[in-house]
Order: sequence, then C-alpha cells, then structure tokens
Amino acid sequence: MPPLSRSQRVKTQLIAATAYPAIAGLCRSITWKIDGAHHYDDMLKSGRPPIIAFWHGRILPAAWFFRRRGVVALTSANFDGQWIARIIERFGNRTVAGSSSRGGMRALIELKREVARGRPAAFALDGPRGPARVAQAGAVWLAAATGSALLPFHAETSSHWTARSWDRTQIPKPFSRVTIAIGEPIPIASTEPAAIARGRADLEAALARLEQHARAMLGERR
Repeated sequence: MPPLSRSQRVKTQLIAATAYPAIAGLCRSITWKIDGAHHYDDMLKSGRPPIIAFWHGRILPAAWFFRRRGVVALTSANFDGQWIARIIERFGNRTVAGSSSRGGMRALIELKREVARGRPAAFALDGPRGPARVAQAGAVWLAAATGSALLPFHAETSSHWTARSWDRTQIPKPFSRVTIAIGEPIPIASTEPAAIARGRADLEAALARLEQHARAMLGERR
C-alpha cells in the first residue's frame, strides 16, 4: 500500500476538524457508568503502563474515556486509519501508524519504546480489517516484550446506530447511556508462539465476559 498522497493527508485533517467537535458534543450528552477504572490507575501507579485492548467497533467510547491521558494508539496506515488517528490526536493522545499488513513490526518497536517511557498503549485488537472479534497478535506480543499487562476494555450503549462495516461499529445516540467495563490486567509470560496464542485466547475470553458485564450494567437501576 503506497503512502497517503498530499490531498489525502489534507482530507484526513478536514474530516477530523469536522468530526471532533461533533463527537465531543455527543459524548458530553451521554451518561457514562464505569466499572473497573481502578485497574488502569493501579497499573500506572505500579510503573507498568497498561496496554489497553478493545474491539475495533468500540473505538469511539475508548477515544473519549482515555482522552488526554498520554495514551499512544496503534492506527492503520490507510486513509480510514489516518483520519481516525487525527481525531484521536485531537482528543489529546498520540498515534503510531502500522498494521498486520503494513508497517506492523516497525510500529510495535516504536510502541515498545513508548511503553518503556511510561506511556500507555492502545490497540483495536481486530483492526484494521478483521475478522471481527478475533484478537491479532500485536498487543499480546507487546505485553510480553515490555513486561506490561494487557488491560481489556469494553463498552455497551443503551441506544445507538450500528455502522454497516465489518466491525459493526456502535455510534451512541445523543443522551444515551454508555457502560464501560474494564477487566483485570492479563500478563503475558513470553513472546514464544504458544504464550502468544494463550494470551490471545485469554484476551478474547476476558472481552466476552466484559461484554456481558457491560450489558448487565445497562439494566441496573441507579
């Protein structure tokens, strides 16, 4: 895949400039309920910044919840990935471009350096093209290579639009309720293939549990 052209780069900035205020206004209208935020705080206090892991279809609530926290997010180097990156940056975080199909190892090495500097990393696990809800190996490898643990994150929405995309992205409707469930950290013992495979399976199982928990939270009375 060739680099983005100058006109494409300009378009990513224009999209972000238009979308950012709309997303920020939408998110301010939402009622948020969080469970498990202490896991994130505890990891930062321990000196081992988390590697935040969520499904691609939950990018919007992840971008809002982790805004202005110094997170470095992995985004795709393609056009869609780069306008998403510009929005993430407007939310006060940083991005590194790369994916399983382009620049992946270079991006992981850069993220490894960032984690070593004490900055959290973030991954949409099944991006950039799926299969949906199948964890790719990058986040798991990074956890093993840095000694930081994976931090699974999931969000559910009481009322939303669903995009006609491979990831079925949820876009919360104004004044809806969003529940966020953050799970216990998942350490990865080594970068050996067997450990990476176990880590991917553990992460998928943890996210499935968090999905059920977040849905149950929507039904709880205040």
